[in-house]
Amino acid sequence: MKTKKAGLVTRSEALQKQLVNWRRDFHQYPELSFQEKRTSEKVLSVLQNQKAYSIDTGVGGYGIIATLKNGEGPTIGLRADMDALPIGEQSYRPWSSKTPGVMHACGHDAHTAILMGVSLLLAEDAAKDQFKGTVKLIFQPAEESCDENGETGALKMLHSGKLDDLDAVLALHMCPWRQTGEIQYHDGPSMANNDEFHLTIKGNGGHAGYPHHVQDPIWMATYILQALYSCNGRKVDPLEVGTISVGQIHAGEANNVIPHEVEIKGTMRSYTDEVREKLITEIHRIANIVTALGGGHDLRIFKGEPALLNDSSINEIIRKSAGSMKIYNEPFGMGSEDFSHFTRQTPGAMFFLGCALENERKLHRPDFDIDEAAMVDGVRILMESTYRLLERGGEE
Repeated sequence: MKTKKAGLVTRSEALQKQLVNWRRDFHQYPELSFQEKRTSEKVLSVLQNQKAYSIDTGVGGYGIIATLKNGEGPTIGLRADMDALPIGEQSYRPWSSKTPGVMHACGHDAHTAILMGVSLLLAEDAAKDQFKGTVKLIFQPAEESCDENGETGALKMLHSGKLDDLDAVLALHMCPWRQTGEIQYHDGPSMANNDEFHLTIKGNGGHAGYPHHVQDPIWMATYILQALYSCNGRKVDPLEVGTISVGQIHAGEANNVIPHEVEIKGTMRSYTDEVREKLITEIHRIANIVTALGGGHDLRIFKGEPALLNDSSINEIIRKSAGSMKIYNEPFGMGSEDFSHFTRQTPGAMFFLGCALENERKLHRPDFDIDEAAMVDGVRILMESTYRLLERGGEE
């Protein structure tokens, strides 16, 4: 049986109102990674009211997997992240965050609302027997931060084993640099590997008036910093995507005392596993410069999310599902996204959904906001893509 396309156009006005209400509710009550209790409870109540889903709760924290099976066919996953960021909001909207120092500055409130909208339409279509197969709605906690074991919500949900049967997985991300009615997609590596380094340079400090009596770690750090910044374009092919940036330098407590240690912390971003390993190798080599200068060092590397790999065949389905929308085929940048763990296990893709306001509101900024009209586009593309994937599975 081929799936029948949902009549979203006839339902869009009521759907838009519902999406806005949900999104503004989540926006007013944001919750940090692994703390999404209220958000999860709100999602759960909506899903339970539909009486169409088999629901697993507490997956990877406050995660929810809602499964709708309507006959035999492929199993498609749709994922939305639920957590907010430790940023104080400065948008001054009536629905601004009521939690000091916490806000939805990355659009996860809209992601969650969009997937809830999908849940309503899927339940209606299943009741009319308009598709065959299984859809799993994945409401994921903790995309922004990891726990003490270095795991984000995506990894924890995948470790549960409850998503091992997916044939394909989809996600979207709000895109404030594209207009409503536009999307951005890209095949292959589209967001970066995200790794951190913590380097401690160890010297032997003392009186600043007698620098010849000490092994000055700050002096050593100047050589380290030059070498780190020289990696971009000297040790990594300029045609490859890879960069090292230093975010923190800590040393000393007094103007007239040379400290014993300097801490340098930073990030490495890359698109391929080869460049990722190259950057790690180069940082180890750079750290050894300290030995030649008479000091010691301790270097720790923390591997984060892998690069987001978008499946080209699924991207083609997203492109077709976008219909007459304007489409940009470009990578998403040097940010990272833990949806990449899903696409390493299951063929999948994420697209960026245009939602720009007149004055662009950048991601992870205290004035971030979206054009809420874009959310209906998100529901439509996810629905259409899901049905096309179900049809494709039935024809293989």
